[in-house]
Amino acid sequence: MLCEQNVFEPSTMTSTYFQLVKDLQKRAFANIYLLYGEEPFYIDELSDYLTEHVLNDIEKEFNQVILYGRDSSTAAIVNYSKQFPMVGEHQLVVMREGQDLDLKKDENLSHLLSYAKFPQQSTILVICYKYKAPPAKLLKALAASDKAVVLESKKKYESEMPVWISTQVKNSGYSISDKAVTMLIEFLGTNLEKINNELGKLYINHPKQKLISEDVIEKYIGISKDYNIFEFQKALAKKDILKANQIAHHFALNPNENSLFKTIPMLFSFFSKVILIHSLPDKSEASVVAKAKITYARQDYLDAHRNYSAKKAQDIIGWLRECNTRAIGIDNYSTDHGELLRELVFKILH
Repeated sequence: MLCEQNVFEPSTMTSTYFQLVKDLQKRAFANIYLLYGEEPFYIDELSDYLTEHVLNDIEKEFNQVILYGRDSSTAAIVNYSKQFPMVGEHQLVVMREGQDLDLKKDENLSHLLSYAKFPQQSTILVICYKYKAPPAKLLKALAASDKAVVLESKKKYESEMPVWISTQVKNSGYSISDKAVTMLIEFLGTNLEKINNELGKLYINHPKQKLISEDVIEKYIGISKDYNIFEFQKALAKKDILKANQIAHHFALNPNENSLFKTIPMLFSFFSKVILIHSLPDKSEASVVAKAKITYARQDYLDAHRNYSAKKAQDIIGWLRECNTRAIGIDNYSTDHGELLRELVFKILH
């Protein structure tokens, strides 16, 4: 029989990550969790939390079932979920990689839909459905149920990453410089799992009382503080010919770490915002930052606006498109990526 404090109190069943974490910490459990979306990080975080904290070690031996979509079926999920706990109050059934289940057949989907109407009160069923949305019927049924919680884990936009990284670091008891944050974004993009893993390695070696600077990132994570896209962008913005060519040469010598297909999109985004800044009637720094949605490296944008006319920035966008086309092998049979980058830099700076 469930203790009252462990029963999920019905409310809106479409939850946010932080709301859900608070409920789990209070041990206010739902009967069904549907964790889905493009960003796997939060799905893994929440499912790992549940597997670690719902049951104690003895209860896990008897009452915890981990299933995988590729090797399971909806009938098996429901059969396990209908069982009673052998010891303790809860049984935990975790369906990982649920996107590999065959839910296109109505028969398979109907098992879950029927169970969702009358779930076993002592069971906590967790369905992890990564990279996409589950079938609309299942999503609708669970979102409307007072026995289920639905959480969509959305991809982070690049503009959201500085705040996300700074918050993660702060919550772990550390502090980080803006440039170190930018280096992580440049090197790892918006992959939350990779960033979290790299920060975890860094915490092992770095004292909490010291700021995580660009030197620390270079030392422990291996990202160069001098030869990265952030410094490349800064050199181009300032029209620092020597520095820009040094970095381009470094990129050419290390193509695996500095892919042209990563450099071009970032420069495309950068110079697109420079064009936008030229079109703004109010070119004060506050207006530029707000209208162009600049979250970091604001001085680079101001320098580029000063050093490149709107016409020149438009030309650069065209050259970036041309460079990308040639990089994938169209109208180009011999020029390697390093040489393409050097040509691009020459056009931009001269």
